[in-house]
Amino acid sequence: MSQPLTSAAKRDLRARAQRLEATVKLGHAGVTDAFLHSLDAALTAHGLVKIKFGDFKEEKKTLAPQIAAQTGSELIQRVGNTAVYFRAKPAAAG
Repeated sequence: MSQPLTSAAKRDLRARAQRLEATVKLGHAGVTDAFLHSLDAALTAHGLVKIKFGDFKEEKKTLAPQIAAQTGSELIQRVGNTAVYFRAKPAAAG
């Protein structure tokens, strides 16, 4: 990951995330390779992704930052049973 996001950038991302539906759901299987692959693909495609903690609601405070570290993304916010992650899209090779 490059430089950390500024407060203004995070505020903008939180505003954009309000209109998003949860793209990936953390289900009963937990943080599996398949879950991380799905989130990684969503981050690559969209940059800003909202996930829903379907299960593991009690562990969401500890899982949310771990998921960010494992996907190379930044945790923008965690509200209720959802979390928002951001990873800048890779620059197009040209």
